[in-house]
Amino acid sequence: MQIAIAHDWLVRYAGSERCVAEMLKAFPGAPLLTTLVEPAALPEPLGAARPSLLQKLPRATHHHEWLLPLMPLAWRLRKPVANVDAVVSSSHACAKAVRVEPGTPHLCYCHTPMRYAWDFESEQERFPRPIRSAARASMRGFRAWDRATARGVTSFVANSRAVADRIERFYGRTAQVIHPPVDTAFYTPEGERGEEFLYVGRLVSYKRADLVVDAFADLPFRLAVVGNGHLGEGLRARATPNVRFLGSVDDEELRALYRSARALVFPADEDFGIVMAEAQACGTPVIALNQGGAVEIVEPGVSGWLLERQAVGELRVAIRRAASEPLDPGAIRERAERFSQARFRSELRAAVEEMVATGCAK
Repeated sequence: MQIAIAHDWLVRYAGSERCVAEMLKAFPGAPLLTTLVEPAALPEPLGAARPSLLQKLPRATHHHEWLLPLMPLAWRLRKPVANVDAVVSSSHACAKAVRVEPGTPHLCYCHTPMRYAWDFESEQERFPRPIRSAARASMRGFRAWDRATARGVTSFVANSRAVADRIERFYGRTAQVIHPPVDTAFYTPEGERGEEFLYVGRLVSYKRADLVVDAFADLPFRLAVVGNGHLGEGLRARATPNVRFLGSVDDEELRALYRSARALVFPADEDFGIVMAEAQACGTPVIALNQGGAVEIVEPGVSGWLLERQAVGELRVAIRRAASEPLDPGAIRERAERFSQARFRSELRAAVEEMVATGCAK
C-alpha cells in the first residue's frame, strides 16, 4: 500500500515529530510533505521532507509561528497528492488541509485541533507583542477555515480521549484514539532512584513550569528543570537555590534524569504529554493534572498522583506525598508498556487499512 504523509512543519524534533518518524517506519518509502523543514535539527529521513514555497522566505524556519497566516495558502498552492492509496496527515495546525486527488482517502492523526485558533490565550506569547492583537483577531477566520478543512478528512484519529472530545466539539466528527509512541526499549528502569524531582517541558505559559518552580520555593526538596522557552529568564530569576535549570539535554541525559528522579512533576493540561509516558517507562511516578492526556497515563496510587487544580498549595501536598510514599517501579513500567512504538505502528496501519477498505468517513 502506497501512502503519503503530511506534517505541519519540521523545525525541531519533539513529540509530534517523533510520531512522524514512526509513521515513516509504519509506511516505508512514503513521501513526506511539510511547509518548512530544518534538516540540521532532524534525524533522517525527516530532514528529507518536501517543503512548501514558504521555505524560500528568509529565516522562515526560525519564526515559523509568524508565518502561520500564510500556511493555508502554502498547502493550497501545492498540487493534490496523487498516485497513492491514502494520505496520512499529522496535524496540530494546518497539515490536514493537504490536498488529495478525488477519491483518495485521507486519515488525519490529530495531535489537537489548532491551539492557535481554538485556545489562542495559551499560545499568544509565541507571537511578538506588537502583532499579538492582530494575530488574535485573525484567529476568528482561522477557526472557520479549520472547521471547513475538517470536512476534507475521511477519518480522524486522536492522540487521546481529550483530543477526541475536542475534535467532536470543534469539527462535529468522531475519532478513534491511538496514543503516541514511546520508545519503551530505550526508556527503561535502571540504577538507584535519587531524591531530586524533575520537570521536563518547554518553558511557556500553558506548561505551568512557573507553578512547579514556585512550589519548590518552600520545600526541602531539589528540582531539576529541563527545557527552554520565553519564560526561562524570569523563572531563573525567581527560583530558589534548590532549583537547577539544565536547558536542553540529549536523550541519554534525559533517560538518566528520568531513572534517578523521585517523581516527574508535570501540572500542564496537555493533549497527551509524552514525557509522562517516557518517565513511567523508566519506572518513575508522575504528579500531573487530572485533565487531558494525564487521565489516560497516570493511575493514582499506582503510577503517580493527580491534582484537581493548578495550585501551588495542592502541588506541594502531592510533592510531599511523593517524597514519603514511594510507588512500585515495576508496576509503573508495566503501565507504560502500552505506549510502545510497535503498538503505535500496528494500530495506525490497521486504521489506514480499514479506511481504505471501507472508503468512507468514520
